[in-house]
Amino acid sequence: MHFQTNDRVSIELAGDGVAQVRLTRPDKMNALDPEMFERIIQAGQALHSMKGLRAVVFSGEGTSFCAGLDTSSFGREPAPDEPELTERTYGDSNKFQQVATVWRKLPVPVICAIHGVCFGGGIQIASGADIRIASPDARMAIMELKWGLVPDMGGYALWRGLVRDDILRELVYTNRQFSGAQALEYGLATFVDEHPIARATAIAAEIANRNPHAIRAAKRLHNKMADENGDTLLMEESLEQHAIMRTKNQIEAVMAGMGKRAANFEDV
Repeated sequence: MHFQTNDRVSIELAGDGVAQVRLTRPDKMNALDPEMFERIIQAGQALHSMKGLRAVVFSGEGTSFCAGLDTSSFGREPAPDEPELTERTYGDSNKFQQVATVWRKLPVPVICAIHGVCFGGGIQIASGADIRIASPDARMAIMELKWGLVPDMGGYALWRGLVRDDILRELVYTNRQFSGAQALEYGLATFVDEHPIARATAIAAEIANRNPHAIRAAKRLHNKMADENGDTLLMEESLEQHAIMRTKNQIEAVMAGMGKRAANFEDV
């Protein structure tokens, strides 16, 4: 993995194939400035092709996960060569969307741990994860309309299937703050836990003990659920299963389960 050390995002790798990704701008509650955007994307790119990666835990250092866009960036003039928002510079996304969608595009599951403040772009980034663990007293809000803008960092694509439509509309239109406990009720959190990073790490470790080929196949199927019709999904299930059945890792999963021992998988 090639990822340059910097003061915005860090990556730590554990021997079980779990990567700890942290936003490292705690003095600004991990607010998103231009460099933060670049470093988050670079972190996702570095992890995307990493051999042996099985799961990712995504969190923020300091008192908060992410306070959203750094307000000092509001008056920033775009660089002359900066692409228009409508240009797709990262496949289906522009740069600002990629900081959230890169986690959905990552081939392994991503578990996001939310504590403290999680506003605006922070919620959209967290929504790119497969699973979200929030502390019960986390403060969350979809803030963009407060600044006369709309959520445009991938939120609308990522919230499909998570949040009931009328609840989402109210949160977007009013910018109402809500707690981590309420996020669970609304669908924006998977679990509530006083220790979100520890819970996220435990889930990642459990995932890391599964057949890595099957985990990646399952994520591909989940990513297609919102867009494909039933006939296509039925075929996709069959194609993924056909590619996995009777492979060395699948046989090892059976043998380990029958023998009640830890599996020894070959990494992707």
